Amino acid sequence: MKLHEYQAKRILARYGIPVPPGELVEQPAAADPGGLPAAGHWGGPAAAEAAQRLGGRVAVKAQVLSGGRGKAGGVRVVATPAEAAAAAEAILALQIQSLPVHKLLVERAAAIARELYVGLTLDRTAGRVVLMASGEGGIDIEQVAQSHPGAILRLPVDPFLGLRPYHLRYLGAFLQVPAALQASLDGLVQALYRAFVESDASLVEINPLVVTEGDELLALDAKVVLDDNALFRHSDLAALRNPEEESPAEAQAREAGLSYIALGGQIGCLVNGAGLAMATLDTIRALGGMPANFLDIGGGARAERVAQALQIMLQEPRVRVVLLNIFGGITRCDEVARGVVAALQEVHPWQPVVARLVGTREAEGRAILAGAGIQTVASLTEAARLAVSMSA
Repeated sequence: MKLHEYQAKRILARYGIPVPPGELVEQPAAADPGGLPAAGHWGGPAAAEAAQRLGGRVAVKAQVLSGGRGKAGGVRVVATPAEAAAAAEAILALQIQSLPVHKLLVERAAAIARELYVGLTLDRTAGRVVLMASGEGGIDIEQVAQSHPGAILRLPVDPFLGLRPYHLRYLGAFLQVPAALQASLDGLVQALYRAFVESDASLVEINPLVVTEGDELLALDAKVVLDDNALFRHSDLAALRNPEEESPAEAQAREAGLSYIALGGQIGCLVNGAGLAMATLDTIRALGGMPANFLDIGGGARAERVAQALQIMLQEPRVRVVLLNIFGGITRCDEVARGVVAALQEVHPWQPVVARLVGTREAEGRAILAGAGIQTVASLTEAARLAVSMSA
């Protein structure tokens, strides 16, 4: 689960990490004397008044769950409350990566001397948390990693030992932090690690972490991604989810306990098992197609669960063909086939369905699908090739 910047900063501030003073707002300016909100935005705190309270020179920042806000015009530094109102009006009219802007973070602008990057993420191959850092903060860290891999420091952290003093010394030397700032950097990174572990996060990063002209560290931007599977331990964090930024299909899949991610292509994929789902996506791409989604119904899925998954997937208007790829281990192929037929009888899609069933009771499953007019094939490559041709 991704968090908005303002939510991420509240978590970091709870651990003592310095963040700029700021306010969450929903409109450019307060109501005029006639009682109407400015610029047609109704309700909520106002940017101009927040800027006045924060000292005038502020950053007005769109709060959407996407990257590239600055490039899209969603982050603007202004000098006066009036300029803050104008910036807020312009930003609230934007859509950033197809997401409308409903909230803004107005925060005191910082006097920046230097921009750094510090983050923690999971390296699933190594089975470790990795502390990452760069002296080139403020830009896409992925671009830095591709163009200047030596500019990224990666330090694995043993889960039983945690963050150690040598990590911090190495980090300070890599970032060339002045000796006077080393203690502040140590405390900030230790707090960041505690926030990462105690929140059950998969990613926590500060980009940029700035050194101000007053020689202080400040988290100017923050990103936190939480592990959905651990949210049952964090009811307070689970309550931060913003349903407005989920598609109806994603919301329904989450409520149903299905792993669903929209991908933007034309081939809807319904698969049991994350590994098999990834292999299915890779095969489709290798054959020149584009998956519309990742949808893992899990092992042991019964007919009603398959029907529910198929109904959710078919809500996406881009889907031109459905590829069903089932390995019958725990899951019985005939159970899946009944679920597919039940869903098709209820939804009546115009999209063709290609099915590959292998494993427990596959012959029975294929017979059920064939009786419903659904084409079945024996191999994943054959199924993917057929789906790609149908999606063109």
